[in-house]
Amino acid sequence: MNAPVLLESGIVDVKFGTEVKVVQPVNLYGCQIGDGTFIGPFVEIQRDVVIGRRTKVQSHAFICELVTIGDDCFIGHGVVFINDTFANGGPARGDKSLWRSTRLGNNVSIGSNATIMPVDICDGVVIGAGAVVVHDITEPGRYAGNPARLIGK
Repeated sequence: MNAPVLLESGIVDVKFGTEVKVVQPVNLYGCQIGDGTFIGPFVEIQRDVVIGRRTKVQSHAFICELVTIGDDCFIGHGVVFINDTFANGGPARGDKSLWRSTRLGNNVSIGSNATIMPVDICDGVVIGAGAVVVHDITEPGRYAGNPARLIGK
């Protein structure tokens, strides 16, 4: 029987603002975290992610490469961001040119277990728990469902 290859996780090459709080264990690498932001346990934030000031990222969230999150946002428990749309019928398998970016404006709140495909979301949006966001959101309001749709202003 062969022994498994064990890889370390943790906090590597992260640019932290002031007064950031991180609850371990986490896997943060090559990202930027703004002033006064909170990162809960069991969160992964990948390289080149930028998170603004005073944002809260709750436990078990996954924020992949090519995501930018504005100031004063809330990312609920278990929220998943996607950058690979399987444009060729399956995973990009290392071809990052097939990945797409996601941008959240300021004051965006995302409920637990939502899935965010590569989209742009404007300021002042609330995404309901379990929603699947597949299209850009250009109008402030409350969105829910699969696919997420405007349910109120």
